[in-house]
Amino acid sequence: MKKLLIIIASSLAFTTAMAANITETIDANENFKTLAKALKITELDATLKGTGPFTVFAPTDSAFEKIPKAKLDALLKDKAKLTKVLTYHVVPGKVLSSEIKAGKTKSVEGTLLNIKIDDDKVKVNKAHVSKADMMADNGVIHAIDKVLMIE
Repeated sequence: MKKLLIIIASSLAFTTAMAANITETIDANENFKTLAKALKITELDATLKGTGPFTVFAPTDSAFEKIPKAKLDALLKDKAKLTKVLTYHVVPGKVLSSEIKAGKTKSVEGTLLNIKIDDDKVKVNKAHVSKADMMADNGVIHAIDKVLMIE
């Protein structure tokens, strides 16, 4: 009996250790290298390891590539502006794609995001959700095809 309890406890510890937070999920995804770098620069990677829950509209590397190189380089060097841009991509709470509603929703940054749904396709401002519901133990990530800039 004691041996069985040790095996069960070990497997539960392994399962718990395998759970990934939002930062770890982004770091592990090959499509989010620029986002992972930006989160480290701003130290928001630590925040997104926290309890949350958070919903992140995560720009892919190809989304960052749409920004002219000089403008992207300048953004990555301006920690305050980069923090403002990145927190504009985060919504408090865990909102799965099946729960997303059309309309305005407040970002962590404080500015409203405009959510549109057309034929079951979700658009956040001018960005399309390209992959939804990437689960993390402290929230959810939805990949988007453009970097959201505060207008």
